[in-house]
Amino acid sequence: MTSQAKGTTAPRGDLFDPACPTRRLLDRIGTKWTSMAVKVLAEASPGEVRFAELLRRMPGVSQKMLSVTLRNLVRDGLVARRVEPTVPPAVHYRLTELGLSLETVLAAVRNWAEEHMAEVDRANELTGGQDA
Repeated sequence: MTSQAKGTTAPRGDLFDPACPTRRLLDRIGTKWTSMAVKVLAEASPGEVRFAELLRRMPGVSQKMLSVTLRNLVRDGLVARRVEPTVPPAVHYRLTELGLSLETVLAAVRNWAEEHMAEVDRANELTGGQDA
């Protein structure tokens, strides 16, 4: 999608259009690793968090998956990356303004999940966990 002139509204995507980039963006921001990384970075905001600290604070994430997640967040303009020229390099991450706006939305989804997990578990038990 192209950017619009200042003062006009950018066109919205169409989730139901298979060619719409909105689908790819939702795939990236809808993962548990993205949600966790954004939460950890938001808690440190406006400060930075080093890669090793993110890895420590996100139980279960592999180094490779964290690297991929952060690379996508940086590419999408949600996270800023700063590298100190040390040996080994110290890499720091922080949320951008756009990333901070995403944290608000992800926090609401996390809260919903925490509040309704028992109901979802009960529904799974009733259906035997079968897919529709």
